Amino acid sequence: MKRGEHITIFDTTLRDGEQSPGFSMNTEEKVRLATQLARLKIDVIEAGFPIASEGDFEAVKEIARSVKGSIIAGLCRVIKKDIDRAWKALKYAERARIHTFVSTSDIHLKYQLKKSREEVLHEAVEAVRYARKYTDDVEFSAMDAVRSDLEYLFRVIEATIDAGATTINIPDTVGYAIPTEFGSMIKKIRENVPNIDKAVISVHCHNDLGLAVANSLTAIENGARQVECTINGIGERAGNASLEEVVMALKTRVDYLHLKTRIKTKEIYKTSKLLSSITGIVVQPNKAIVGENAFAHESGIHQDGVLKERTTYEIMTPESIGLTKNKLVLGKHSGRHAFSKRLEALGFKLSKEKLERAFVRFKRLADMKKEIFDEDLEAIVEDEISQVPETFVLEYLQTTSGSHTIPTATIKLKRGDTITQDAAIGDGPVDATYKAIDRITGIPGTLITYSIRAVTGGKDAIGEVVIRVAFNGDIVTGRGASTDVIEASAKAYLNAVNKVVYKNEVPKVKR
Repeated sequence: MKRGEHITIFDTTLRDGEQSPGFSMNTEEKVRLATQLARLKIDVIEAGFPIASEGDFEAVKEIARSVKGSIIAGLCRVIKKDIDRAWKALKYAERARIHTFVSTSDIHLKYQLKKSREEVLHEAVEAVRYARKYTDDVEFSAMDAVRSDLEYLFRVIEATIDAGATTINIPDTVGYAIPTEFGSMIKKIRENVPNIDKAVISVHCHNDLGLAVANSLTAIENGARQVECTINGIGERAGNASLEEVVMALKTRVDYLHLKTRIKTKEIYKTSKLLSSITGIVVQPNKAIVGENAFAHESGIHQDGVLKERTTYEIMTPESIGLTKNKLVLGKHSGRHAFSKRLEALGFKLSKEKLERAFVRFKRLADMKKEIFDEDLEAIVEDEISQVPETFVLEYLQTTSGSHTIPTATIKLKRGDTITQDAAIGDGPVDATYKAIDRITGIPGTLITYSIRAVTGGKDAIGEVVIRVAFNGDIVTGRGASTDVIEASAKAYLNAVNKVVYKNEVPKVKR
């Protein structure tokens, strides 16, 4: 193994990650996340599966047009119409990659594809050749490679490289492999495929047994030079290899692995938080690298050691992933310039109009709280960053509840120049609030999940509410933040309602 080699980081958050339940994103959200992935210095961003839907196609096309610095990839089956569709979206990118795949395991061939080995081999080769008509950057994936017959897999790999594939991906599609077994498999591919030196070996590991990162690192030790992973480890079923874990393992143990990535690690935490904000799904507190407790020390022995010398119990610093020591940043006497500069330092770039609205909200919050933390700023700015217009704006909210009182909510909403007020009763103040909003908007929703967390510490902490609501079959994520949890709940519901209105009012692109 050569020292100093680079590992290519292939991010599939927007494709494999986004297709898992609860993580769907609209085009604007995907572009926003892809822009942050480019800031993170991701080598390859798999933007989506263009043939899957009109929305996926538009998202891949918009990312290809607007996101610079990374290779933009699109997934497609070994079918010509898939490849044509992928290229129609990818052709706008500075650098584009067509990623085509087909299963190679006998269990998939027999029960899913109902095709022979020779038929699948022929389709794989023809697809790669066809994709090469569009670009010389073609990746081929042998789906369920881990459960494939090795001799057959060697044949497929050799043939697709001869056809023009420059990257060969070996997926552990169902998360079945054990690290030593997977590492041995990568080694055997290097030893038994005559033309393997003409392609980069990639790995795509799922986490069904909790071994995705371990398998990826073992594959690297045995010659893989691209890792396919996702932010926060999201993905099908138990998820994919966690990008932040793979990257920080390589950075922290460069003494052992002698390999590097091009990732700007100080953008890791910001990227993780952005994904959680967009999807409404936060990582568990004990999640490696980006979890709330990843750099927390409660044990007295640990605390004593860290206070004396951080390296006694910290193998990496919070600053290395973008966390800052001092979270206290601004107060009620701070002006627009200081506010704007702090937002820039946190990675937010707002238009003048959005900055002004955010500043007004900041000043209102500063009058209510003694201390303003970075997390407070992130919470109040998130709504302004969203490209979904506020069709319905909360003007007034009053609720009553108690052990011997029927919970009641009175709501006043503004739409354009029209202000409408209504009231409703419910099982609790939040339920009553949502029913009152339904009466005014005429867009009834069914609450699927509701979660609330304190963004910062203290009695005056901002409460962030994240909900998932079903509107006529469509499940939408809404979020809202306030020092009043009922108000935060109302804002979260209105955020979801406004997304539905925006989706229905945006004109469809004619084709």
